[in-house]
Amino acid sequence: MDNPIAGATGEHTEDPVIKANLAAVEAHFHDEGLNEVEKACELYTDDIVWEAPARNLRFVNKQDVVDNYREMFASMKDVEFRNLQRFATHDRVVDDSIVRYKLVGANSVPLPIGSQVEMRLVHIFEMREGKIAKEIAFEMWQAV
Repeated sequence: MDNPIAGATGEHTEDPVIKANLAAVEAHFHDEGLNEVEKACELYTDDIVWEAPARNLRFVNKQDVVDNYREMFASMKDVEFRNLQRFATHDRVVDDSIVRYKLVGANSVPLPIGSQVEMRLVHIFEMREGKIAKEIAFEMWQAV
């Protein structure tokens, strides 16, 4: 198989490239969850591109991504992640999750401050040498 796919459940994870890609994304989410933004961004390549198409956001360097993360996380309280699935190839990781939080500050989410939010969050990570070279976050929000 030229481009094997591996899931978070472990199939095909003997491939060292796929293992490294899954591990990098897992560590990235772990550090985000601890609000260790700089540490999470260490897992990016120097030429990182970060996009959130629904909010018309695009950043092309680590510092802008760090600043964006700080603004996003400052507007969220009581954040809960539930992963639905994650799988990888040699150059991509796809993550599909549900995120729940209370919106406590202004950001570009199209819901009023004070809303309890449930967001379907699908990431496509382009990977290079075990690091994230591009992150595209497809965000679908609803007030609950």
